[in-house]
Amino acid sequence: MKNRAIPAAEFKDACLKLMDEVSKHGMPITVTKRGRPLVRVVPVRPAEGPRTLLGTILHEDEDIFSTGALWDADRRIRDYAHVATLW
Repeated sequence: MKNRAIPAAEFKDACLKLMDEVSKHGMPITVTKRGRPLVRVVPVRPAEGPRTLLGTILHEDEDIFSTGALWDADRRIRDYAHVATLW
């Protein structure tokens, strides 16, 4: 894949046509100013599709932020949990 170089003035005159060519053929164009590379026009790559993190967790520990202390709210839930099973 050879990179094509054209002067900025030529690119300005044929900008839309050149962009269509880059998109169609996938060949990048380097735009030069006074013989020095200025910018590169390259085709956009198609999107890879949706990315997901589903299935990336290999191991899950208990609550890693827990201090191990039992809070009053936890005690109430534990003490009254059997009541919910009676209904």
